[in-house]
Amino acid sequence: MCGIVGILGTEPVATRLVDALKRLEYRGYDSAGVATLEAGRLDRRRAEGKLQNLEARLSDAPLQGHTGIGHTRWATHGAPTETNAHPHMTEQVSVVHNGIIENFRELREELTGEGAAFATETDTEVIAHLITRELKAGHDPVRAVFNTLRRLEGAFALAIIFGGYDDLMIAARQGSPLAIGFGEGEMYLGSDAIALAPFTDTISYLEDGDWAVITRDGLAVRNREGKAVERPVQKSVASALLVDKGNHRHFMAKEIHEQPEVISHTLANYVDFAAGRVQLPDLPFDFADLPRLTISACGTAAYAGLVAKYWFERYARLHVEIDIASEFRYREAPLEPGGLALFVSQSGETADTLAALRYCREQEQHTVSIVNVRESTIARESHAMLPTLAGPEIGVASTKAFTCQLTVLACLAIAAGKARGHVSESQEAELIAALTEVPRHISSILRDEARYEVLAHPLAKARDVLYLGRGISFPLALEGALKLKEISYIHAEGYAAGELKHGPIALIDETVPVIVIAPRDNLFDKTVSNMQEVAARDGRIVLVTDAHEGEAGCPVMDTIRVPTAHAFTNPLIYAVPVQLIAYHTAVLMGTDVDQPRNLAKSVTVE
Repeated sequence: MCGIVGILGTEPVATRLVDALKRLEYRGYDSAGVATLEAGRLDRRRAEGKLQNLEARLSDAPLQGHTGIGHTRWATHGAPTETNAHPHMTEQVSVVHNGIIENFRELREELTGEGAAFATETDTEVIAHLITRELKAGHDPVRAVFNTLRRLEGAFALAIIFGGYDDLMIAARQGSPLAIGFGEGEMYLGSDAIALAPFTDTISYLEDGDWAVITRDGLAVRNREGKAVERPVQKSVASALLVDKGNHRHFMAKEIHEQPEVISHTLANYVDFAAGRVQLPDLPFDFADLPRLTISACGTAAYAGLVAKYWFERYARLHVEIDIASEFRYREAPLEPGGLALFVSQSGETADTLAALRYCREQEQHTVSIVNVRESTIARESHAMLPTLAGPEIGVASTKAFTCQLTVLACLAIAAGKARGHVSESQEAELIAALTEVPRHISSILRDEARYEVLAHPLAKARDVLYLGRGISFPLALEGALKLKEISYIHAEGYAAGELKHGPIALIDETVPVIVIAPRDNLFDKTVSNMQEVAARDGRIVLVTDAHEGEAGCPVMDTIRVPTAHAFTNPLIYAVPVQLIAYHTAVLMGTDVDQPRNLAKSVTVE
């Protein structure tokens, strides 16, 4: 996860920028840089690797400017080199950027055709050239940025400074968080409040679509239409050991909203966007030689593994067995030597999953773990580790860790399909393009969050809720039910929709909400048939779909609209509505959303 900081100061800011970036190191990065205004002229220092390399560069060639921006970068477009490190600059503009600009190729071709010279492989440099073009057309910096933002597609956070403008910084947020801090004659900007804690405890958070014009006297915030808006200013309790909730009521809400950013950064770790291919670290096996894949995990991570079963079998034609780790460890499954065993865990310390891993090692399996904590026990004991880049997840009910796990598994399934000869280069590029669009689709879902607050009222009155899904949507039904019972304490169960008539239909009456996850895919019509069975028994249907109005052909209590996307990525996209349904229902019921009773974030005992 990249980190952004910015300071409009009253003294030299370069070393302060680096100190702030150190507080964002938990996000992970592979290069860093700062840019300042030196007597009105933009200058910068960048370095590959850790911040100590940047500090050495600044020691040899100090910067004295009082206005500056800094960045720690996880490589996305382009290798992790000093040339590709942020900030990116022209003579008039310097930019740092989190996220992915999805239409950067189109923009780059347009700008190159007009004579712009690009020095890097990054998508970010496009932003600097777009703003520069607007400035050369006679627009002031504010108008230049506004016109540029309207051209950008994707999830991003930006901090921008301008040559000749010592008292100006512009920030923008589209899916990636930004906090603005207020000081005595100074202003600050950071990816979160942790970075700003040494400077101020007075913080304002930009909302999705906001962009802010910042001077030492304060800030003016505008929405995506350019209209002035007010954002609350609050006291932050951020410290080096505490992740701040930002302008969200709960950590879970913040973590739901962080998903466009963290999915982008997880993708960036496993995808070469320019080449349109998956890039994995060296693994101690060849997918083409595997006799089978065994997946083991607990809770939400197990549902991520169940989604992956559909992906691996569909795209890699690889036989997959998946087990809840607490059952697998006692099943004494016979495993043919040379197989692959895959373990999924947010904390990397889950006791049952660790025991399953050790059993598989004894059975001469290749072991790979997908974890959010690189130094965890499961990571250390695996033959290979594939990290998710979700950042700290404080809410007990997993949200962003789940979608980042899905992101890694999706990339792994594509790589397996390619190695086994079932995914062509063109199919690989198609699937990667679909994954690249996921952050944008999730951002659009999050902008419609008020819908879920309304839906929460009838759900909060229910004693029982059923979730239905077919095919790859079945694991999402299981996950939706788990989320609801975890944090609202309402009894909920998830079923494969085709199993409805084999028992669960006996529960249906006018008091039972039935949440149906039904993307408009090749199984949609079959799911509709199951919905009609529910409607005939007066069940109250909540339909989560991208289908058009009326396609269900039966009455529904409510419909949650989801963007239409490639079927491959539907599990990532549909995960967010089921999270929001559970979250807003629990909030309405007044439960402890972040720390539900009887649950812990990391389960280290059997």
